[in-house]
Amino acid sequence: MAVAAVRYLRSVGAPTATGPVDPLPRPDLRAVADDERLPVDPGEFRRVLGHFASGVTVITAHDDEGPAGFACQSFASLSLDPPLVAFMVARTSTTWPRIARAGAFCVNILGADQGGLCRAFAVSGADKFASVTHEPSPATGAPLLDGVPAWIDCRIHAVHTGGDHLIVVGRVETLGGAAEGEPLLFHRGAFGRFSP
Repeated sequence: MAVAAVRYLRSVGAPTATGPVDPLPRPDLRAVADDERLPVDPGEFRRVLGHFASGVTVITAHDDEGPAGFACQSFASLSLDPPLVAFMVARTSTTWPRIARAGAFCVNILGADQGGLCRAFAVSGADKFASVTHEPSPATGAPLLDGVPAWIDCRIHAVHTGGDHLIVVGRVETLGGAAEGEPLLFHRGAFGRFSP
């Protein structure tokens, strides 16, 4: 069948693997073209997406300057085999370059009574670790915050662009957590608790 197709293409003068081929120009690689953008107001975007409740984490790392971290609600499990997790961080983040330099991070999953801890790590430019006790995580040495109900110790596996954010994929090295405990939830701009 393939031989017949090649014979036909040659008979009509179509280029083949042995003949000249006009390469098509490589298209500009863009996620979304200008004419594909929806006219979405940023405030409306935040308001509508605020209806999606999420857990709250603090992503930490330890580089040559010391401990670094930021509050993050855009965290998710990604893959079981291999064990991967992901979080999103703004490209303008001043903490992200330090995490990238460290090459590893710890996801500290916050409990229902840790809204204050989250607020401390949501402030830009402050010494976020001033009154926070922590210890090195077992695999990477990233700060493991005292009192968190669960934690995940990771090495950076991949980083992808996603608009004005980066999508950071981490390979899980080790993890742990309490058998019980309520999560800290974030919904419509406020903290809350889970009620069955």
